[in-house]
Amino acid sequence: MALEKAAIKRHIPPGETIEVLFNPNEYRLNVSNQFAEVAIPGLAAPLVQFGRGNASTLSMRLFFDTYEQRTDVRLYTGKVIKLMTIDPSLHAPPVCMFVWGKLEFVGVLERADQSFTLFLPNGIPVRAALDVSFKEFFDGKKQAGLLESADFAKRYTVQRGDTLSSIAGVEYGDHALWRLIAEENGLDDPLALQPGQVLVIPAVR
Repeated sequence: MALEKAAIKRHIPPGETIEVLFNPNEYRLNVSNQFAEVAIPGLAAPLVQFGRGNASTLSMRLFFDTYEQRTDVRLYTGKVIKLMTIDPSLHAPPVCMFVWGKLEFVGVLERADQSFTLFLPNGIPVRAALDVSFKEFFDGKKQAGLLESADFAKRYTVQRGDTLSSIAGVEYGDHALWRLIAEENGLDDPLALQPGQVLVIPAVR
């Protein structure tokens, strides 16, 4: 069975596929969520409420060696580094897809640390390692359905010490969106909240 090579593809806009010279020995996938702590007087610990998910990251070390060919290894590493260059059509670096077997990770190259460890007598590097980290790319259209279902027709029971700003921070992950809650509930005074009061939390449109 032929060895399947890992590759980095330009995904948005479509472009060159960069095949790595050596498959990585390992890779690391980091997934995390963000939670908000709501302090309630009289409780031994704050309430923990889900805020939002964080973008996943994929990181690994890639090896490049051109000693036998006696060519500059930067001809290969430079293609990876170039993925951090701003694309004129996007006004941002391109979106990439790292593909290896069943792994398909769509993201942007967030970091690339280069180490050159072997050189020809004339100083040309022929061996290098790249520590790279990709941050997951979210398409807003694909996430729209999740946002609507998560925010639709929510209700929140006011606790002692709550403000519209703190509630917006918990429900939307953005304190500045408190006006949405105020308008939905017809609140003229955003500070006049009463414990036990039930607020409608509108969806973000």
